[in-house]
Amino acid sequence: MKKEYFKGWYFKFSNNDQTIALIPAFHISCGKKTASLQMIMDNSVHCIKFPDLKYCEKPLRIQIGNCIFSEKGIKLNIKTSQLTVQGVLKFNEISPIQYDIMGPFQFVPFMQCRHSVYSMRHQINGKITMNGQMFSFQNGIGYIEGDCGTSFPETYIWTQCHFNNGSLMLSVADIPMFGFHFTGIIGVVMLNGKEYRIATYLGAKVRHIGENIITVQQGDFRLTAKLLEKNAHPLSAPINGQMCRTIHESASCKAYYHFSYKDQIICEFMSDRASFEFEYE
Repeated sequence: MKKEYFKGWYFKFSNNDQTIALIPAFHISCGKKTASLQMIMDNSVHCIKFPDLKYCEKPLRIQIGNCIFSEKGIKLNIKTSQLTVQGVLKFNEISPIQYDIMGPFQFVPFMQCRHSVYSMRHQINGKITMNGQMFSFQNGIGYIEGDCGTSFPETYIWTQCHFNNGSLMLSVADIPMFGFHFTGIIGVVMLNGKEYRIATYLGAKVRHIGENIITVQQGDFRLTAKLLEKNAHPLSAPINGQMCRTIHESASCKAYYHFSYKDQIICEFMSDRASFEFEYE
């Protein structure tokens, strides 16, 4: 067993009125393994601790307590003194990306954090009841990604959003490697089944970062994401495998996106169902 390590998955469900993000994860610090399930709602966040978590990568299947997460759907059955959650959500066929989002960096050893994208967009159907409140996701939209390593980057930006016939994700982070640092970019815009990938290993560069705005450029492609209205909740994040860092995520907030090639706009939209983490000074 590794002394310091974490591995977690991010399942997001949204419809026109509601968003839920669930993060099952396990973490190892000083050789001791623990697990947790973080639940982010529009107006609240919950964290349930578990002694262990079991998982399989291909096909993806995660069991934590009496809860199951997979590429086909999820089943929730949680009962604590403060929280009762039950429900089943079924997914239609997921939409994976063409190849590993890390590109050649997937083969680099000792990386602080590795990212995965399992599905950019899939339809979800079902209901979840939390402390008597019903969340219905008939013909809702889902997204699945994951992270593993020792620690989250010290500074980073991450955003994800669905839009008409499409989905996007973008992450920009300070990456320590072999004694030096560089700005790493990974991103995908999927529109009408076509994948546009933006990444450091494809020549992407940051053109602007700050004031809740990030702009990256790769050749003649240019992507801007702007956080307009925060709806941030505190989450636990790993430092050397221990979940002792507090970050802030808006699982459902207002944001603006602009993606273009030369002078041609590929997509431009505003959403109040965007997800954003702006952990950047």
